[in-house]
Amino acid sequence: MAQVEATTERIVAADAEKVFDALADYSGTRAKLLPEQYSEYEVREGGDGEGTLVHWKLQATSKRVRDCLLEVSEPTDGELVEKDRNSSMVTTWRVTPAGEGKSRVVVSTVWNGAGGIGGFFEKTFAPKGLGRIYDAVLDKLATEVEK
Repeated sequence: MAQVEATTERIVAADAEKVFDALADYSGTRAKLLPEQYSEYEVREGGDGEGTLVHWKLQATSKRVRDCLLEVSEPTDGELVEKDRNSSMVTTWRVTPAGEGKSRVVVSTVWNGAGGIGGFFEKTFAPKGLGRIYDAVLDKLATEVEK
């Protein structure tokens, strides 16, 4: 099994604190940021950053649906880590200042991929597909915080 990684980043025209707060607001803003690939969104514990437990289904392809139950932590300032209890998937959101009134948002997901030929295709195509999904999330995030 090889580790698979997908990373996407964006500069957003809003202060880092405002952007981070929007991403960490699982009981409010976060649900508004999710594109059509996400379904069954539900906050099960907490709702604001550290200590949140959130569920959703992510339909990465027409045949591939992940049932995700994510534990949220904030290991460092400006960082949200979502660890899936149902798989090896870990998503890290990093928000840092990028000049006056701007932020850099980097989202990176890693997981243990399949072996063999299936693993080759997963490692080749999954990061691109997940990148498109994260581009949509970041578009919605920018729209939300740049108001």
